[in-house]
Amino acid sequence: MIWIIVLAVVVLLALFAVAAYNGLVRRRNQVDNAWSQIDVQLKRRIDLIPNLVETVKGYAAHEKTTLEAVINARNAGMSAANTPGAQAAADNQITGALRQLFALSESYPDLKANQNFLALQEELTATEGRVSYARQFYNDSVLGYNNKLQTFPTMLFAGMMHFTKREYFETDAASREVPKVQF
Repeated sequence: MIWIIVLAVVVLLALFAVAAYNGLVRRRNQVDNAWSQIDVQLKRRIDLIPNLVETVKGYAAHEKTTLEAVINARNAGMSAANTPGAQAAADNQITGALRQLFALSESYPDLKANQNFLALQEELTATEGRVSYARQFYNDSVLGYNNKLQTFPTMLFAGMMHFTKREYFETDAASREVPKVQF
């Protein structure tokens, strides 16, 4: 009779361990998927920048420092490590540079009227929305994963199974301000 009770307890512990492990793997994979969505949208934005810079060059060639800031921010984004902190820092740099570039367009009415510039600006605006949504989904996924890691009794097994806490994708306060684009 005692053997049956011991066997039942062992089986229940094994089932719990399997369920906890599978739940952690599911959450970790969701976080990885959410990160890949952010990565896709950030790369999309980086790919739009050269076209925007070339369009602006034709109208504002003497605004070299602003154009160089945008190019440098793009390069920083392309070379940033594939971690939330590094990508967030690069994202903040790109957002600031683009904000300067769009502010520059106020001084050039012909540029503001250029169809190519307007189309690229619209693409970047749409991409910013996608980045924002992907960032929210990623951070929600990280929250669920980290909560699972830190709640009892899963936390007892998480360390043994080498699951580690994930970092949020956070922006700085300046990039949370909505840019003012006027026509």
